[in-house]
Amino acid sequence: MSSSTLLLSLFKYKAWANDELFAELDKLDPQARQAERHLAIRLLNHIHVVDRIFAAHLAGQPHAYTATNTPETPTLAELRDAVAQTDRWYVGYIEGLAPQQLEESLPFVFTDGANGLMSREEMLAHVATHGGYHRGAVGRIMAQAELPPPRDIFTVYLHRAEPARRERG
Repeated sequence: MSSSTLLLSLFKYKAWANDELFAELDKLDPQARQAERHLAIRLLNHIHVVDRIFAAHLAGQPHAYTATNTPETPTLAELRDAVAQTDRWYVGYIEGLAPQQLEESLPFVFTDGANGLMSREEMLAHVATHGGYHRGAVGRIMAQAELPPPRDIFTVYLHRAEPARRERG
């Protein structure tokens, strides 16, 4: 499996995991669990902002973010739509990459003003792992609020996306 094929699988998994998480989080009572819901949305917004920042770096375009979260908190529905759009962007971006482009290093500036240099592949790996880390924190918030989080596991995604894998196993 090439790096681009694995990255494509990881970003399709990321989109699936985000969709599953938002669907379950929507069940968290906004009145009775206001604090937990707000914290979960703030964490998910942070993931989204970082995803958008790195999308801009990958596209060689400026972004308007001055921090890794926004002062305002979007609604869950607004954030879900924005995240789904960004997830589609990443899948399309990876599908359009030539394998040699993954090795290309791109200079950029972090939101704190520090310079950075990463390959496209490293940036994509960062976005995938960063999102997983924080989705896990949201899952913990949900569990503490007595709402079981979805099974955000790559193997679950692979076997749901390709049920024939179960037959070959």
